[in-house]
Amino acid sequence: MAATSSSSKSSSSSSPQLVAAALLVAVLVAAEAVCDMSNEQFMSCQPAAAKTTNPPAAPSQACCDALAGADLNCLCGYNNSPWMSVYNIDPKRATELPAKCGLATPPNC
Repeated sequence: MAATSSSSKSSSSSSPQLVAAALLVAVLVAAEAVCDMSNEQFMSCQPAAAKTTNPPAAPSQACCDALAGADLNCLCGYNNSPWMSVYNIDPKRATELPAKCGLATPPNC
């Protein structure tokens, strides 16, 4: 019994972070738009912001079009969010995308 309660304590210590990440993913998948971007539009930018691709891909025209209509200040608010790793996104690369698309990056991003 002691081993069981010990293992449940160790798994519960990481569980709030996992639950938060899972909830954010569920919200993104279920939501029609986040920061004025649909999930499909958001995912069009993922290859250009992927943290495991070296060098990163250039943003596609679909990504740039999506960013042009997005609330970039809102998107910047997600830079330190745990869901960035769920989507394999490097926050630094993500903040470079607007400039690569010829858009102004918000000053506090």
